Amino acid sequence: MELIRQPQDMAAWSAVCRAEERSLGFVPTMGALHEGHLDLVRRARDRHAKVVCSIFVNPLQFNDPADFNNYPVRLAEDEALLREAGCDAAFLPVKEALFEGFTPHAYDLLGLDAHWEGPLRPGHFQGVVNVVHQLFRFVRPDAAYFGEKDRQQLLILQAVAAHRHWPERIVGCPTVRAADGLALSSRNLRLSPQERAQALAIPRALELLQQEAPITGIAKATASARDHLASQEGITVEYLGVARGDTLEPITDWGDLGSAIALVAVRLGPVRLIDNIALTRSVTASAVGL
Repeated sequence: MELIRQPQDMAAWSAVCRAEERSLGFVPTMGALHEGHLDLVRRARDRHAKVVCSIFVNPLQFNDPADFNNYPVRLAEDEALLREAGCDAAFLPVKEALFEGFTPHAYDLLGLDAHWEGPLRPGHFQGVVNVVHQLFRFVRPDAAYFGEKDRQQLLILQAVAAHRHWPERIVGCPTVRAADGLALSSRNLRLSPQERAQALAIPRALELLQQEAPITGIAKATASARDHLASQEGITVEYLGVARGDTLEPITDWGDLGSAIALVAVRLGPVRLIDNIALTRSVTASAVGL
């Protein structure tokens, strides 16, 4: 695996792939890699001749300086994991090089930031879209792979890419979970053993909502799941609700919908965790493996 630090070197490496007509898959990350990231790399590996993974803790998407300063960094471990996963190149740019001559753009997010993460993290999604587009300038992939755990981020990137006719495809991939159901996240590394055990209330609340919504309706099921989370010591609920899968507008009843998305954000100790799960109007088996 090649380690590429300079953006212009990344652009040259990508140009060779295009000249040789090799398709290129891209996995943008902020490092502290886990099995969820590696699953994205493997999915890209299955579909493309070459795969690049970037590791860059993007300052543009943090509205909490403490969260940025405490974000876990472990490059040596990450590089070893990428080699094992069959990644061809790791792009490790420094901020000054990646953003040289860069001016942030105010993207039309098409209203997809109006709820959930958007109001709580002002500027976050603009920072995400800006850095992804900047990375695309140098990597020039055919497709980029993102996990559904960050469902709102994924939908925004897909919408902006379509609206602005980006040539890169934005591919969403299923959330990868631990055996006990907790969604894998780099921020899980900051949880104490006790907090890690408490965090299991998150997927359990989502499972409760998923099971009850087809029977009691969305409003009652959401209230039941919220009560479950609120009763858990150490957890502060920022939001828990149900949205349309296409616009992410909050809903309290099924209307004419056959499916929807439940989304949650909580604070647990020093960490903020998010998760989501698909709901269907018919009773189905659990999607979180509990």
